Amino acid sequence: MANSEDQPTPKQKLDFTIIKNDPTGGHKGYGIGSLTLENVSPVIIDVAEKTAEVDIGAMHARSVTEKGIKFTTNREDSAGGKDYWLVWVTIDYLEEGPYYAGVTACEMVVNREKRRGYKILADHVNRMDKSMKRKIMVADMDAASKQVLREYLKGHSPEMWERSPEELHEALTV
Repeated sequence: MANSEDQPTPKQKLDFTIIKNDPTGGHKGYGIGSLTLENVSPVIIDVAEKTAEVDIGAMHARSVTEKGIKFTTNREDSAGGKDYWLVWVTIDYLEEGPYYAGVTACEMVVNREKRRGYKILADHVNRMDKSMKRKIMVADMDAASKQVLREYLKGHSPEMWERSPEELHEALTV
């Protein structure tokens, strides 16, 4: 019987990982270039219900809204479905405290009956990246959803809202 120690170990590969804090501890070696998603939160807005909530599962396309749905880039596959916005919110810090630094929105349609949905995954990934780079991109959102997002962010933390850039305030003014 072969001992497990006799088995060759498979070569380790470097997978994308979500990490906390600075992975390099200041040095320039292994792990340099790794991303931290620690300060990014996905907020899902239900357009019809006019509600917003954080669903961390959306970080891996596994939010409650997305579970059990086969997504395609063909809008017709999800005809008759509900409209949603996935909003990537990035928090940063000033001397005065935290603020909403990056806010970007992505479209999503879900038809539970058909178990089909519409989204462009590349757009979702690119918008998350833009949020992490402190961009404000909410122009595509309808006025009612902008109002829902504005009230949600203000309600979550009025102080963070006040410290946020004027660009965000203007972008979410209806």
